[in-house]
Amino acid sequence: MKVPGTGILKGLAVTAKNFAGSFHDPERYVTVEYPEKPAPVTEAYRNFPFLVHDVENDPLASLRCVACQICEKECPPKCIYIVKSTDKKPDATGKQQFYPAVFDIDISVCMSCQICVEVCPFDAIKMDQHFEIAEADRF
Repeated sequence: MKVPGTGILKGLAVTAKNFAGSFHDPERYVTVEYPEKPAPVTEAYRNFPFLVHDVENDPLASLRCVACQICEKECPPKCIYIVKSTDKKPDATGKQQFYPAVFDIDISVCMSCQICVEVCPFDAIKMDQHFEIAEADRF
């Protein structure tokens, strides 16, 4: 025969164990002291897409994007706008490639779905993991 109320007592025991453990185990802390200690960002966190380039000193010469416009067509909110160049220029390996004359991503519309990253055949778009975008300095 089942004694009434045993489920409630088991649930209260789990709650008491977690409550007592949160005082001495740092992994169970709930509150993060944000400005002093930033919150840990998970590996799967993704913020907004950005265009990848291979060389740091000249980003326009080393763009991976060849303006194929697949990402623009597949974007659900239609926030990517690409204008293909009429001429070709050498990429980082020296091969003549088309390049985007205009490549805009409207971040205010982007829903961070990562579809543009998945459909890009050249791995030219990646998702940013930068978390703290706001700054205290206005300018």
